Amino acid sequence: MTTVTLIPGDGIGPEITEAVKAIFAAAQVPITWEEENAGQTTFDSIGELIPQSLITSLERNRIALKGPITTPVGKGFKSINVQLRQKFDLYSNVRPAKTTAGVKTRFDNVDLVLFRENTEGLYSGLETYDERLGISDSIARVTVEGCHKIVRAAFQYAAKHNRPRVTVAHKANILKSAGRLILEAAANVSKEFPQVQWDEKIIDNMCMQLVSKPEQFEVIVTTNLFGDILSDLCAGLVGGLGVVSGANIGDDMAIFEAVHGSAPDIAGQGLANPTALLRSALMMLEHMGLHENARQIESALEKTLLNKEQCTRDLGGTASTSEFAQHIISNL
Repeated sequence: MTTVTLIPGDGIGPEITEAVKAIFAAAQVPITWEEENAGQTTFDSIGELIPQSLITSLERNRIALKGPITTPVGKGFKSINVQLRQKFDLYSNVRPAKTTAGVKTRFDNVDLVLFRENTEGLYSGLETYDERLGISDSIARVTVEGCHKIVRAAFQYAAKHNRPRVTVAHKANILKSAGRLILEAAANVSKEFPQVQWDEKIIDNMCMQLVSKPEQFEVIVTTNLFGDILSDLCAGLVGGLGVVSGANIGDDMAIFEAVHGSAPDIAGQGLANPTALLRSALMMLEHMGLHENARQIESALEKTLLNKEQCTRDLGGTASTSEFAQHIISNL
């Protein structure tokens, strides 16, 4: 049995977390949960956004599943997600986007994976404000090492999963230095993976290509801000944030997470769709080498998604969060 840190989060987080726990128990997945929380709820109860007990649990277990977390807005708090990514050098944000039968979308054959650099760029927190002049400066710090690490992660994934091409999204025509670094990283790293081709697209053209012909892409890699935008765009191609998974992966730690918000307006009403967190948990199982457990649960999820009556309201059904989970369990 492997111990995994479980972070329920805020809003609908506890509800969808319980759904995932029930499904994993029914599928007899060989893991045990160690629950620690963070975010608005934790701050309200103990005055800390990220308690030391959570940090200790993460350092001990090195793998976690995280529900949606709320960072208080307008109070000077740095994003909890950004803090965790930077503290543990979870430099690779991995976001698959694949069309699923039963989930309404305009596209039928999207199957791509986005690699977003997770610790640098405009999220470095290097900001200054000159109140006298009314000027704010935000520095997008990009490093050679950071570019090579995220590009290598993308190429390694492509080689392992027999995906023939990696596309680098950039803005080197304007951001001469930062854009050059990630392109040079791709040119260098590609020599290690001769079986994988690569090309590059300027970010604005990339967006147009994704919404017009997304099936042409296999693996995409880009810097932090561009990746943040593209990852949600890609989610929109396949049904939205409620059905896609996400992972933050470093060299010796990984945190898998639901990428949607905490939706406080529907919290506690049994309306939340647990698919995104469940699929993130399945990514976690693949990462742990528990491939058969992941395939079994994914198959049950796909069967459930084909039956609208068994789905939650956002998927066109009438089932509650717990009922949806029970239908997945019945399809195991």
